[in-house]
Amino acid sequence: MRFLEPLTAGRLIKRYKRFLADVVLANGELVTAHCANTGSMKNCQPENARVWLSHSDDPKRKLAYRWELVEVAPAVLAGINTNLSNKLVREAIEQGTISELQGYRNIRAEVRYGDEKSRVDFLLSEHAELPPCYVEVKNVTLWDHGCKGYFPDAVTARGTKHLRELMLMVEQGYRAVLCFCVQHTGIESVSSADEIDPLYGEVLREAMASGVEVIAYRADITTESISLTRSIPVVIQ
Repeated sequence: MRFLEPLTAGRLIKRYKRFLADVVLANGELVTAHCANTGSMKNCQPENARVWLSHSDDPKRKLAYRWELVEVAPAVLAGINTNLSNKLVREAIEQGTISELQGYRNIRAEVRYGDEKSRVDFLLSEHAELPPCYVEVKNVTLWDHGCKGYFPDAVTARGTKHLRELMLMVEQGYRAVLCFCVQHTGIESVSSADEIDPLYGEVLREAMASGVEVIAYRADITTESISLTRSIPVVIQ
């Protein structure tokens, strides 16, 4: 997926009130950008980090700039716009990159399912041999500054609920897949962040034991484009 317009470079001053970030552009202008990320963004907001913003002239938007990328270490980029996660996964399914999810002729997004008033990110159907497949997407950017990534970066009751819903789908005879969308060029494997949310880790292990499939795909990221290109291991001990 290519960014629609060239991104604007700047330096991060601070992120605050969860959805706002102050950035100094290359020309010295100070702007406030929208931060489309509900997580803690732990290890993704170094002081004075290089960042890249998208820009829109849409008069309906309160803020013209949106924070898209951050350089978390020299030559290591992370995509922090979680609104892109589902788009990246859908693109990767349609282009054949996610091998585990091929062969389905129909993809529907935001379909109601389960017992807890949830909406699944994708429902894949009309496969010649396999039952319909419920796919939940989770964005991964928490990094240990080595090669390991973790999810979640904050306690996520919603994420735990989604695991319960996926387990229910398996019980009913469907496929259920948790797909980690890794928007981080330094991450080579994904694990559960048990120290941050031990309940999520516990339920994740229960889900895997019950037949929920867990996969992870990592993005290649440049200031021109971002796309999921390869599978990486999910390591849950």
